[in-house]
Amino acid sequence: MKSKIAGTGYYVPEEVVTNFDLEKIIDTSDAWIQERTGIKERRFAKKGEETTSTMGAAAARMAIHNAGIETEEVDFIIMATLSPDYYFPGAGVLVQRELGLQKKEVGALDIRTQCTGFIYALSVADQFIRGGMYKNILVIGSEMHSMGMDMTTRGRGISVIFGDGAGAVVLQAVGDEEKSGILSSNLHANGDFAEELAMVSPGSHAGYHEKNPAKYGAEGASVYDSVFITPEVVENGLYFPYMNGQLVFKNAVIKFTQTINEALAKTGKTKEDIDMLIPHQANLRISQFIQKRMGLRDDQVWNNIQRYGNTTAASIPIALAEAVQNEAIQRGDLVCLSAFGSGFTWGSVLLNY
Repeated sequence: MKSKIAGTGYYVPEEVVTNFDLEKIIDTSDAWIQERTGIKERRFAKKGEETTSTMGAAAARMAIHNAGIETEEVDFIIMATLSPDYYFPGAGVLVQRELGLQKKEVGALDIRTQCTGFIYALSVADQFIRGGMYKNILVIGSEMHSMGMDMTTRGRGISVIFGDGAGAVVLQAVGDEEKSGILSSNLHANGDFAEELAMVSPGSHAGYHEKNPAKYGAEGASVYDSVFITPEVVENGLYFPYMNGQLVFKNAVIKFTQTINEALAKTGKTKEDIDMLIPHQANLRISQFIQKRMGLRDDQVWNNIQRYGNTTAASIPIALAEAVQNEAIQRGDLVCLSAFGSGFTWGSVLLNY
């Protein structure tokens, strides 16, 4: 057995937040944001009405419909997110409940590898199917970043980049004679850079930073004196994400290219064989750099960060569903999905759609 993507789906909130909207609350500008990221607008979910799991379920329903199966035929759920509804339990069980699958008691697994979450989730699902354990796995990437952004000038380097949304696929078991299917996947990580793109509080690191002044700095280390929120953590804004943008960019352009070439080498394919590359929508400048380095045409690379911003684990499945919906991807096309992000983690999946 092997696995193929039988159906795709996505959901983005109705509220459009433009760069000009952000100018009103943050010391930034449309030109500044576009020059550095390529982003023009993003979507924000309705707080109190929408959550990571409700958006994930909406994308899942579309994927299930497009796969031509009934919801009851789903026998496992893999949910990738860095912005779950709760600290615990994971969002996978909440999506299960939203879809009414709790009656079947299907398993639900959460993946926490941030920007590469969907790639990791798809790879895990592929192995479950190849092993004969499941037949229809729902793989979802969903994020509600707007709930935790520092929407002030202090946090503008990160807050202008991210948006909300969800994407999903139904990964289905098929025989070897089927032309569509996942050909290869590769997953990598390097924890040396864990704190270069991270949200460290709340967490279980109390006192750890004080013991490692060479890496984290002795000054201010005492604010990490509790697992959860303290006045010091709030005062210093330590519950907001941190990103070393230049270091992330420098590593991303290298690792993106390496992991794509690794996928091609495993299958005896070349970059000329790629019908569509869908990179994680981290930054349009990163995608353009990769495209130029690999010598790919505009019609070989799908970018939508201009309209949605960086939706982390949701970016690849949203882009994939859009490309399929717009008939930019046809059955049998060679598609490469690739991501790099926090961890650092990176990886790719090569498939015949």
